[in-house]
Amino acid sequence: MKYGFDNDKYLEIQSENIKKRIAQFGDKLYMEFGGKLFDDYHASRVLPGFQPDSKMKMLLRMKDDAEIIIVISAVDIEKNKIRSDLGITYDVDVLRLRDEFIDAGLSVNSVVITHYNGQSSAEAYRKRLEMMGIKVYYHYTIEGYPNNVSLIDSDEGFGKNDYVETTKPLVVVTAPGPGSGKMAVCLSQLYQENKRGVKAGYAKFETFPIWNLPLTHPVNLAYEAATADLEDVNMIDPFHLEAYGTTAVNYNRDVEIFPVMNALFDDIYGDTPYKSPTDMGVNMIGFCISDDDICREASKQEIIRRYYTALCSFADGKATEAEINKIALLMKRMKITTADRLCTVAAKDRQEKSHVPTAAMELEDGTIITAETSPLLGPSAALLLNALKHLAGIAHNVKLIPQTMISPIQTTKVTYLHGRNPRLHTDEVLVAISMMSLIDENCKLALEQLPNLAGAQVHSTVILSEVDRKTFAKLGIGLTCDPVRSHRPAK
Repeated sequence: MKYGFDNDKYLEIQSENIKKRIAQFGDKLYMEFGGKLFDDYHASRVLPGFQPDSKMKMLLRMKDDAEIIIVISAVDIEKNKIRSDLGITYDVDVLRLRDEFIDAGLSVNSVVITHYNGQSSAEAYRKRLEMMGIKVYYHYTIEGYPNNVSLIDSDEGFGKNDYVETTKPLVVVTAPGPGSGKMAVCLSQLYQENKRGVKAGYAKFETFPIWNLPLTHPVNLAYEAATADLEDVNMIDPFHLEAYGTTAVNYNRDVEIFPVMNALFDDIYGDTPYKSPTDMGVNMIGFCISDDDICREASKQEIIRRYYTALCSFADGKATEAEINKIALLMKRMKITTADRLCTVAAKDRQEKSHVPTAAMELEDGTIITAETSPLLGPSAALLLNALKHLAGIAHNVKLIPQTMISPIQTTKVTYLHGRNPRLHTDEVLVAISMMSLIDENCKLALEQLPNLAGAQVHSTVILSEVDRKTFAKLGIGLTCDPVRSHRPAK
């Protein structure tokens, strides 16, 4: 893989910058962690070389002084919002995150349910967590937020929220995804701490948009594509421009909330430590880009991937036309089309010739591999086999999995498990190869090539099953699909 980002440099300078911010305040610092603390695959896709667990590694250096609050919106619970990269709902991901943090040795304080307005689903979720011994708090919807500062900064605003009791000097506030209300939780806690005589500060660790990259840089536009469902807009920070005369990039929600921050700090300290939303941040990621061209190209590819994701989500009734149109407009601004994704073009070309569902993969060296559906294999499973054979130097006509093994698997799927589709999925193919590797040298060689698929790009002309999508994700393969459902085989 070609790297455009220096991850070691990032770990070093980002950690130092966070420590400086902690020292700036008195008794306690609430730090909002935007994006994902680990499994940040969006960052690793647009900044090749960024490790998905980089932020977790930094936090572990401060684990003795830190505790975590996990935030989830009652609106997201109600909608069963799904984390697209993992295929799980936000409420399930809260528990996954909690387990990961605890297993890593971090202290998890509680879960805060934001935007609460009496939703029965949120109440049921709270009861479920409390039965598991997890502390849960409600933060309520505030009318006119974030503009009604007088109401927000009152006992009927932030004062109405449950107070989260914390014990450590650094409180990390994180969530399964954007729009969960992390910043509001931090601000509410500042208000509540002040009532209790505790001097607390706030800082923001938001990876995107990158404040010291141009507004129209592909990395920043890829962030807009990733948050199309939230209607976020990257913008020049007007407060930063006025205060310092220099341009910095932020996004609309931070700019909108900044007057509230100023009002709160004025009440707490009689002054504010920040002159702009950008000042609130501690993000140093923009200083660690080692090859801008590589990151630009990776970000353009991410925008195209997000476009296909939106199309498929719309086909499933989980996205709006507005989301699709927003990403399409970003593509137009970047002067890119779906034809700039080489595996997409290859998959469509093969389908035009075969008239059956097909898939194509672009390997890291630019090699294109294609495959089509057959009575034995779906297009993604056939593609995986073809790619492994190519990487292992095995002739294309060599069959890695004998018919004598495939037939019993198909019988089990259809006859005993009452499935409709007898074709093998990617995970079933990998299990079969694994078994055969004990007695077949070609299968052993093919299996050893799996790590070399990381960074490859795949396009399918039909929407793949959840099993196939998860398999590609685990292998580090970027996947897109046409928003077309494959016809299900008759029973």
